Amino acid sequence: MPKLPCLLDVNQQLVFKPEATISRQYHIFASYFDTSLLTHILDFLPATSYTMSGVKKFQGGERTVTPADQQASKYYPAEDESQPRKTRKTLRPYKPRESLKPGTVLILLAGRFRGKRVVLLKVLDQGVLLVTGPFKVNGVPLRRVNARYVIATKTTIPVEGIDSATIDKASGEKYFARDKKADKKGSKEAFFQQGEKPAKKEVAGERAEDQKKVDKALLSAIKKEPLLQGYLSTNFSLRKGDRPHEMVF
Repeated sequence: MPKLPCLLDVNQQLVFKPEATISRQYHIFASYFDTSLLTHILDFLPATSYTMSGVKKFQGGERTVTPADQQASKYYPAEDESQPRKTRKTLRPYKPRESLKPGTVLILLAGRFRGKRVVLLKVLDQGVLLVTGPFKVNGVPLRRVNARYVIATKTTIPVEGIDSATIDKASGEKYFARDKKADKKGSKEAFFQQGEKPAKKEVAGERAEDQKKVDKALLSAIKKEPLLQGYLSTNFSLRKGDRPHEMVF
């Protein structure tokens, strides 16, 4: 154990003199740290509690030390482990915009049919909309779109004539589910088919029949309004000098 200066008076009692530095006290008393005075020093130190399965005797007294399994690790990983971030966000029920009502004509802003005008059939959960062209007018089939990427217009079409059972069936989660196919990438068949045009996808017969039912009901309502069919078949676009923020759709 290294020798340290001890602050002692003539009667070998531990005292502290704030007016003298440690070095000065060392030269005055010319005394060194003695293990027999450890008990006096511990009286001046703050009490620290440790946990251990047993008590260890030390210099005529007893003390407890931290067990090995509770001690801090001597080695740490070179890279910090990522901790999941705490979030306070909660899933709340979706509240659609007031303009998104069944029968409203929408303008698609993203996706395969961006720029097309479609008819809103039903508002689904979590901001998903069920829309159609109709398919015979502009080629947009029954599909689901994100409510954030549409512009609602003031034009409306009555949709009461559409069969509600067809709409409910198209609103199901499994209606638009795709069939899982085997991955042909890297196979001999895929190698010899390089450069060939991909086979045309065939639409399920059930979905084709549902599309015809919806189109028939919508076309009967569209033909009652002049210029409405031409309005739906024309793509939305901006020209030089147009100001979208001042437009009334």
